[in-house]
Amino acid sequence: MDDAQLRTVWQQRQWDDSVPHISQPLAILTQHILAKRFRQLRNLAAIWDEVIPGPIAEHTALESFTQQRGVLTVLVDSAAHRFQLKTLLDGGLTREIQARFSGALNTIRLVPGQFSSVDLAGQPRYEFGIPS
Repeated sequence: MDDAQLRTVWQQRQWDDSVPHISQPLAILTQHILAKRFRQLRNLAAIWDEVIPGPIAEHTALESFTQQRGVLTVLVDSAAHRFQLKTLLDGGLTREIQARFSGALNTIRLVPGQFSSVDLAGQPRYEFGIPS
């Protein structure tokens, strides 16, 4: 091989700077998709804390929110509290939460489940503050 051919092969094997680094698509994902979901769940948590009476809210945890279907899944730790919460939601609190929430909330699904309100260090498990 002569110098021109070697130079051509060497140039073809060099890293192409036009290929974006993996951090760019991840940053876009974080900023646009995950941040929106985080804000919606934070808003739902704030509304939940305002609307649901404290003694019942202590026995619940927001588990997930499916944006496409508008389904909020809530864990409730006992059958008695689940019944009380269902009665309150059917009595008009669902409509109040839907009116306060800016997104589409079609259903509030109550599921039995156990959860801890604090983590291993004793700090609140769910904190929906501004991420740093």
